[in-house]
Amino acid sequence: MKTEIRPTKDGSVTLYVPELDEHYHSINGALQESMHVFIRAGLEYVWHNQLEATVLEIGFGTGLNALLTLEQTLLNAQKVFYHTLEKYPLLPTLIDQMHFEQFIFNKQLLHFLPTLHTTPWNEPVTITPAFTLLKSETDLRTYLLPPDYYSVIYFDAFAPEKQPELWTDAIFEKLYTALQPNGCLVSYCAKGSFKRSLKAAGFIIEALPGPAGKREMTRAFK
Repeated sequence: MKTEIRPTKDGSVTLYVPELDEHYHSINGALQESMHVFIRAGLEYVWHNQLEATVLEIGFGTGLNALLTLEQTLLNAQKVFYHTLEKYPLLPTLIDQMHFEQFIFNKQLLHFLPTLHTTPWNEPVTITPAFTLLKSETDLRTYLLPPDYYSVIYFDAFAPEKQPELWTDAIFEKLYTALQPNGCLVSYCAKGSFKRSLKAAGFIIEALPGPAGKREMTRAFK
């Protein structure tokens, strides 16, 4: 799909897909949204109870969530196995054009950005002693996930009205099965239909304050 690089309000950038009329991240701030929804409400939450986290990300996209998760392993004595599913991988040359160095100021972290995008797909790669990355080029609907395996799920698909096939009862039943007991799923979305599908799958729902520009986000527990 054709994409366009767009600025967001916190100084970071995102991608816009004209075909879908959809952005990869919030136009109110791509960086702050990722930190708020996925790192603070997701990763940091599960790290309170365990020294290692197994992360499942739905939608690798620009790699921003993976990069920020890697940063947390550099700052903390904790480990992450990061499994991300992406049906439409972006070219590393496009990532270069986004100039992450203009809004990510940790030079050590920026060193790893090209690595995240150029490592082979469909095989685990040790990026650092504390961060292992598995990128699966696949469709969530057909991919077989291991049961009771992931401690946190970053559900970062395009919005329900743009990608409805990933917001069904069957998808959330599948994710519920893949999640560890007491694990959580986090998403920027707070729509009623989304919450009803989560509840139908067995999740317990918690509404949290949303990132800039959104009143609420969702965290759901197994």
